[in-house]
Formats: sequence, structure tokens, C-alpha cells
Amino acid sequence: MSLVVLKVGGASAGGAADAVARLRAAGNSVCVVHGAGPQISEEMERRGLEVQFVGGRRVTTPEALDVVRDSFAAVNEELCGAIGPDAVALAGDEIGLKATQVPELGLVGKPLPTAPPEVLRVLADGLVPVVSPLADGPLNVNADEAASALAVGIGADQIVFLTDVPGVFHEGWLLRSIRAGRAETLVDSGHFDGGIVPKLLAASHAARNGLVAEIGVTAVLA
Repeated sequence: MSLVVLKVGGASAGGAADAVARLRAAGNSVCVVHGAGPQISEEMERRGLEVQFVGGRRVTTPEALDVVRDSFAAVNEELCGAIGPDAVALAGDEIGLKATQVPELGLVGKPLPTAPPEVLRVLADGLVPVVSPLADGPLNVNADEAASALAVGIGADQIVFLTDVPGVFHEGWLLRSIRAGRAETLVDSGHFDGGIVPKLLAASHAARNGLVAEIGVTAVLA
């Protein structure tokens, strides 16, 4: 049996439930890590708060952190409802996800590989942990980075990034695979921007730590 970490965006609860069902039907244990990007941005704008990203990470003030927490809780509840009774809601900062603060981004953390006992217990019970990416502090953590750090920490075999696009595009081509070093070089040279940046770097980190890493149909290789 393989252990798979499935990272899902805040707008894909239905797709996430289908993906979890397929992975479990194939005999895998599954841990879900989710974001809430669209919901956070929408609510911040509604409250008159500035929405700002640097390198795919959200600049997070104390006021924004309140929105982040509320949005994560709402998405987590929706995901657990879609996945069904085997889903177990877990808030990252309550189960001991670790991160180092990135001061220039405010209350934002760069996650560290962590193996929270509660995640391991839920998996051992044959259930599905559904984890929101807040870390101790609390610090807001990019969900792609959080999923990668958690996958490495718990010794997962595979990490799958569920996205609303088929995979990674470069110069108009959909890539079937890309080496971690090549991905990092292209990111550093500005060939990618926006949300794909943390996904590529998170997948590269996982691949370098021995995991099978996939962004849609694109395999990221060590």
C-alpha cells in the first residue's frame, strides 16, 4: 500500500472527493492538504484589505490572517463533506505543523518537514486526514509548500497536485515531465510566474526527497 498526499485548491472540493475515491480504490492511503486561495482573496477584497502576492505567497497581515483562518475552516468543512465520513478535519496549527517565519511577507511561514502524530493516527485508522496549511505561530503557509513538507515528513510515497489545468506548460507546450533542477532554473530565470511557481518548487522538493511528484499529467523528477 502506498501513501499519497493529495494537494487540492480551494475551488475543487468535488474533484478532490473523486480523486480521493480513485486513489483509495487503488489501495492507497490518502492525506489531503488544501488551500483556499480564491475564497481568501474574495473575502479580503470584501473587507477592503489589500491582496498582494510575492513569488506565489500571500502577504499576510494580522487582519488577513483572520480571513485566512476562516476561509481554511470553510473549505476544510466543504472538503470533508464531499469526501464523506472517513474524512477527518485537522487544522495545521493545532496539530503541530512547523514553519519558519518569512518576515518580509508578514505572518507567513516556510514549512518544515513534519510528521504530526494526529495525521499518523488518522492514517493508521484507515481514514483520510484533511489538513489546512496553518503552522504554529500561527503562520499562513502556501498550501503547495505545506503539502510537500508534510509529504516528506510523514514518509509519503507520492504527492499529487490536483489543479484546474492539465499540467505544466512551458513555451506553449504541455510537459509530460521536467527535472527538478530544470524546473528550479526556469523559475529562477523568470520563465514561470504566479501560482505555478510554488507548485513547481514544492514538487521539486518532494522529488528530491524520493517521492513521485505529479502536477496534473506532468511528472517532476529528481
